[in-house]
Amino acid sequence: MLLGHPAMQALAKTRVALFGVGGVGSWAAEALVRSGVEHLLLVDSDCICSTNVNRQIQATALNTGMSKVEALRLRLLEINPHAAIATHHGAYNEHTANQFTLAEFDYVLDAIDSLKNKVLLIQRTLEAGVPLYASMGAAAKLDPTLVRVAPLAKTRICPLARMVRKRLHRLGVPCDFPCVYSEEMPLTPAAESLCGTGRCACSRKPTGATKGDGDSADPDWCALKRQINGTVVHVTAVFGLTLASLVIRDIAGKHPPRQA
Repeated sequence: MLLGHPAMQALAKTRVALFGVGGVGSWAAEALVRSGVEHLLLVDSDCICSTNVNRQIQATALNTGMSKVEALRLRLLEINPHAAIATHHGAYNEHTANQFTLAEFDYVLDAIDSLKNKVLLIQRTLEAGVPLYASMGAAAKLDPTLVRVAPLAKTRICPLARMVRKRLHRLGVPCDFPCVYSEEMPLTPAAESLCGTGRCACSRKPTGATKGDGDSADPDWCALKRQINGTVVHVTAVFGLTLASLVIRDIAGKHPPRQA
């Protein structure tokens, strides 16, 4: 009723590749499928950990240890059994990037945590000429009213956005693509995390991963991260829903309702 038939037809045909299905990406996927997107690729190397239950839509107390992309695929098919939900349980990095033909998609959504891999995905997507929407840092935040959308070049306060911008400048990559970010100052963790202690069920680091690489495949994966920040669902969900809204609003703007 709100978007009209042309936009809904376009949404059903739209092909979206979503990289990272954690606290931000899982909600973006949910919003896209609930809004009519029927062609979605989910890419993530993680398995569900008990520490994910507070913010990731597919994570429950009953599916710890399951592949995040597979758990999310099953959930999305319960929403729309006719949707074509493809999954890739693995990291997007310099070793795997050539496995993905980004030009086949209408949109690429970046919800990757790893700085190195995030920059690589952004660079490759822009080179492919595909519309890109990227999430910056959603962790260590409490106030969802400070979530904003702006070109990366105009973001402020967000440390992750600053680091991404710096690396892209070195590569000569334009920073004019839209980002979801927060203007809230990051908060210092109030307690230590279970992650990285060997007592969590977090996913595993990929072969050859080094400290700070940020995608998984060994029980000690979290121990490789430089820092683990606290995260709350009312912020990560707003990030993810905003990310999805950029796709939906772009399609709606290109396919307005037919006038009677």
